[in-house]
Amino acid sequence: MLKAVLKSALRLVFRLLFHVRITGLQHLQPASRLLIVANHESFLDGLLIGLFLPLDPVFVVHTGVTRRFWLRAVLALVDHLAVDPANPMAMKRVIRLLESGRPVVIFPEGRITTTGSLMKVYEGPAFVAARTGATVLPLRVEGAGRSHFSRVAGRHPRHLLPRITLNLQPATRIDMPPAPTARQRRRLAGETMRRLMQEMLFASRPEQTLFEALLDAAAIHGRSRPVVEDMKQIEYSYGDLLKMTLMLGRLAARHSAGGERVGVLLPNLAPTLGLIFGLNAFGRVPAMLNYTAGADGLQAACTVACLRTVITSRAFATQARLEEKLAALTGVALIYLEDLREKVTLGDKLWLLLWALRFPRLATSRLSPEDPAVVLFTSGSEGKPKGVVLAQRALLANIAQVRAVIDISPEDRMLNALPLFHSFGLTGGALLPVLSGADVFLYPSPLHYRVIPELAYDRGCTVLLGTGTFLGNYAKFAHPYDFYRLRYVIAGAEKLAESVREAWFEKFGIRIFEGYGATETAPVLAVNTPMAYRSGTVGQLLPGVEAKLIPVPGIDRGGMLHVRGPNLMSGYLRFERPGELQPATSELGAGWYETGDVVDIDDDGFLRIVGRVKRFAKVAGEMVSLEVVEKLAVQAAPHASHAATALADAARGENIILFSTDAALNREQLQGAARAGGWPELAVPRRIVAVPALPLLGTGKIDYVTLKQWAEAA
Repeated sequence: MLKAVLKSALRLVFRLLFHVRITGLQHLQPASRLLIVANHESFLDGLLIGLFLPLDPVFVVHTGVTRRFWLRAVLALVDHLAVDPANPMAMKRVIRLLESGRPVVIFPEGRITTTGSLMKVYEGPAFVAARTGATVLPLRVEGAGRSHFSRVAGRHPRHLLPRITLNLQPATRIDMPPAPTARQRRRLAGETMRRLMQEMLFASRPEQTLFEALLDAAAIHGRSRPVVEDMKQIEYSYGDLLKMTLMLGRLAARHSAGGERVGVLLPNLAPTLGLIFGLNAFGRVPAMLNYTAGADGLQAACTVACLRTVITSRAFATQARLEEKLAALTGVALIYLEDLREKVTLGDKLWLLLWALRFPRLATSRLSPEDPAVVLFTSGSEGKPKGVVLAQRALLANIAQVRAVIDISPEDRMLNALPLFHSFGLTGGALLPVLSGADVFLYPSPLHYRVIPELAYDRGCTVLLGTGTFLGNYAKFAHPYDFYRLRYVIAGAEKLAESVREAWFEKFGIRIFEGYGATETAPVLAVNTPMAYRSGTVGQLLPGVEAKLIPVPGIDRGGMLHVRGPNLMSGYLRFERPGELQPATSELGAGWYETGDVVDIDDDGFLRIVGRVKRFAKVAGEMVSLEVVEKLAVQAAPHASHAATALADAARGENIILFSTDAALNREQLQGAARAGGWPELAVPRRIVAVPALPLLGTGKIDYVTLKQWAEAA
């Protein structure tokens, strides 16, 4: 009786102090064997679950917890069992508890997180769930990690009384994996539990817009917290970014209508990021224009998105030599940031200081998570660029997916030189760090191969994003100590060459985490992580992504990858039908996206890219991957760059032409490499063309459209 009264009093105190709320109670259904698994944010977690969950469970706690006197006093309020999660024998006691019919609460991480993210997941709890056939109920504890009862250190936010949410997710089961040994079964069950916990973290994300996410990040980390730096060498705090967002959004709204797409032609600078948030805040949609494209490409993008207004900068246009391209644009009005600044009135300043900064949600437009957030454009490497419309939901879902598998935190400082018109540069290099509380240094060009390593050293960066081409060049020019603080080097947008992977490991002792995605998926679909890494693959699919492989005639291994998930685009804007949104669809139906890539997925869920369907040549009736041709060339001449294309041939179907920066490369060398590597003779190109350099797009990808034109001219 006394224990019940004490629990009721504590429940009231916690509800008043921490505004504790519990969601998803509909998922709590009667079960003969119920195992509740929760993430472990703080010393409060067990007490919170015991007070607010309408059950009387047994808590499985780490033996280290019972060493603290005050925690022993708290544990006296509930039934508990102290075990070492790494000890298989201890798990037998948990199995007996479940078999007796008592609900059990367990923290699969064992210890309280010190990173603020999911840490190592032990195999024992998963094996218990599989062995007993228990119903597994995931429970997300959110907010307790920001209290003074957490174990995170450094620059992680601490609040006296943070709001805390307990979020129950749908129940599931972990089946006993089919494997020949108990050790393998434990490992596979542990992998299933890890993915379940990551799915839980992702699924419990809030439904909001980009601007709301920025406001929440500023509230959590504090408006005075520095978050963005650029080439002006000024550190902008959340408060500074919010001022830019509100003022730029207000000024841009005067030159556009609600819901209108507005072109943004600006480099990687803090005001660019502020403008993106600002246009969203006032119900406009930024269309990120690729300033490295030619005049025709820029005009095509403006036509595709039906742009009436493009915001740019005179200083940037001069430095990047864009005057002729801008002068050639027709049907759009150019607005310069310099002119917008001059039009700021006293009324605007008073509005900002007295109203908008105090009540930003009331001072801006109310949007839905399904409203468009940004228009990005495909690279045009294989034809006319398409406009990709990404909803607020898609961008924030992709950020939540990445955060569920990679521990980006306020302790990190990201160096992003990928342009913001590129999906990897925008989502991964700008939005992810800002909304996660990490610092980001925005650099305007990824092509400055000597400068970027020096910046990483000078600013003590811990995260670096890049394409394989850029990372390879950074490795050539960097001092061995330039990247001494890097925790994550993440490669995407193109295939990572083995030579680049080896160079980074040999010179810097750093393992590159290769990922995979598409502009249409906001963009990340899969990525290698410290907890799930396999060399030669692009990692496992992110939480919330569903994938199916459709066989491709003539290709024996893998199949065409189709995906769907909350990070999928709203649809395309095509050149043939400007301004008309065409929703995502594939042969599997509406809501699916055909990636165009042939992919092989192994038994552990790791993706291996076989090649793009458009990058296969049909030679003498056989399908030959042009990526295999390029790998063959790398084997024969590892220190040169190579790219292959195909041209129609009446006798053979198609002929393969290889462009190489190695003028001495010949067919005999390629044939020798093919024999040594077991590649088919058909993969040896009929013709080799020596070039001083391969054509590249601004994103670092090879420009295959130009390459095809070279082949036709040759």
